[in-house]
Amino acid sequence: MDIIISLSIFVAGLVIGIVATRLLSTANQENQRLEKEVAESRSSFKTYQQDVAAHLQSSMDLLAQMNDACNSAMLQMEKSTELLNKVNQETNGMPFFGAETEAQLQAMAKMQRRKKNPENLTEPPRDYSADPSGLFDK
Repeated sequence: MDIIISLSIFVAGLVIGIVATRLLSTANQENQRLEKEVAESRSSFKTYQQDVAAHLQSSMDLLAQMNDACNSAMLQMEKSTELLNKVNQETNGMPFFGAETEAQLQAMAKMQRRKKNPENLTEPPRDYSADPSGLFDK
């Protein structure tokens, strides 16, 4: 009888062990799968961080290049402005045209003003007809 009780306890323990192993094995497999997913997520996150860091570094380099280009353009503009001011100061007393040409231009301007002056007009404009046709009479 001792043997039967021992054998039945052994069989019951074996059945309980098999059931427990299957349950724990499934949970263990799930844990391993989740750990694998976490490792993959961490790896992809690190890759993403490296990509973002590289992008920010390249953006910073491009902005530094743009800043250098703007600074050199500003220096060039300052030099050009200084040169123009220097040339304007040197040629301030020198006329653009010669004296004879200036006199002719002033004479032409006076003649143009006289032609445009309405007091000097004695005849009607060319599009004005002296003999009315009666077309617009009432």
